[in-house]
Amino acid sequence: MTEETWPPRRAGRRGPDVRCAPRAVAAAPGASGARAGGDRGPAGRVPGGLAAGTVASAAPSTAELRVEVALRHGDTAVVAVAGEIDLHTADTLRARLVELHGTGMRRLVADFAAVPFCDAAGLGALVAAHNQVSATGGEIALAGVRPAQLRLLRITGLDRLFAVHADVPDALAGHDSPSTSR
Repeated sequence: MTEETWPPRRAGRRGPDVRCAPRAVAAAPGASGARAGGDRGPAGRVPGGLAAGTVASAAPSTAELRVEVALRHGDTAVVAVAGEIDLHTADTLRARLVELHGTGMRRLVADFAAVPFCDAAGLGALVAAHNQVSATGGEIALAGVRPAQLRLLRITGLDRLFAVHADVPDALAGHDSPSTSR
């Protein structure tokens, strides 16, 4: 669709007023147009706080998500998850859970004690992993879920899909259904 054929906007509806401000990027050393000491602050830093000659990254770096087997107990594996689960790390979680189930672990207990943050992408990854694992007779249980995350699980109804336990020993002790979990 071209601009000429776009339908007119509804009356009274405004577009977003949010505009991205251009980021200050330091010029490379020896680049033309840079005045000696003109745009640099103290100690050779540019107004954004970067050292002279450095370039601002386009996106902040994200901490790596660690998903490791902490314990094997029969056909159950306790999977220690550490780090934030967001758009950048959610697929790692899904892939690792499915991979572990493929090694013969029928039941996976994901220990979320070291997960400070989980967004909608993380919940989607858990559901995708659940769908793949349960299709072949497996199950995923969650342990050590923080109160804010537990609230999110309850709001979305995912507390009925996953057995949620207070901690790992509780999850290992009870092979209960999601409806009887905490």
